[in-house]
Amino acid sequence: MEYNRINVMPITGTIGAEITGVDLRNLDAETITEIRAAFLEHVVVFFRDQPLSIEDQKTFTSHFGDFGTEPFVKTMTEHPEVIAVVKEADEINSINFGGHWHSDWSFQEAPPMATILHGQDIPPYGGDTVFANMYLAYETLSAGMKEIIDPLIAIHSARRPYGTGKSILGNKKRKSMTIIHSEEAHAEIEHPVVRIHPETGRKALFVNPVYTLRLKGMSESDSREILEKLFQHSVKEIFTCRFRWRNNSLAMWDNRCAMHLALNDYDGFRRALHRTTIAGDRPVGPEKALVRENVA
Repeated sequence: MEYNRINVMPITGTIGAEITGVDLRNLDAETITEIRAAFLEHVVVFFRDQPLSIEDQKTFTSHFGDFGTEPFVKTMTEHPEVIAVVKEADEINSINFGGHWHSDWSFQEAPPMATILHGQDIPPYGGDTVFANMYLAYETLSAGMKEIIDPLIAIHSARRPYGTGKSILGNKKRKSMTIIHSEEAHAEIEHPVVRIHPETGRKALFVNPVYTLRLKGMSESDSREILEKLFQHSVKEIFTCRFRWRNNSLAMWDNRCAMHLALNDYDGFRRALHRTTIAGDRPVGPEKALVRENVA
């Protein structure tokens, strides 16, 4: 696509682009349209040197849709749309929020379309975020594997990080963020293993190691072989990019076709970012998409 209002520079050959030549506090309709186009093309887009207030970030988020809902993590008191993602310098050996491969809130009936993260207080090194392109993860599977997984349904739940039992986030009380462990986290939701992107029409894998428990009709142990193959395949280096944060950097990624994780390699330094999400649609798989096409 040709861009007239922004400069778009891919950072790898498979995922991610840096957008320059724009002030996110002052956007017109054409610039917003071009940012969305770059976001859809590159899966995740990055901006540098954007000194946004919380209200600025909320306004930027609202250009692309309604705010998502934020369960199990206490939001900012005066800004319920915003999560302060913080790890303090003295939280040594503490679990990192977002430190496992995942797609944000995939346990929701309609998971967020996108997540926006803005750097506030970034360590001198470490704390990078890594992203994986789930379009390519699907497209590079063998024809036989695609035939197997296209009709499958996966069961998602918030149980592992936010349930009342042992948590992958650790059960030690955190000083920096309030995690709300709840029986509600044990609820389960069904989503297709392969998702049709509602804007691009491309197929993407829609499973992740944090929230995907098992395949429908199978136990967790029986599901493990297929799911582990998909998880390992999805995060091959060729499908990924790694973002080095700086203060006032902003990342916006498409949860419908990306996984991500935050690296926990900065003990002794504070890391703080502000997170907003954009509401999304209920995922649709190849089988339902075919039915819709026939009806239309």
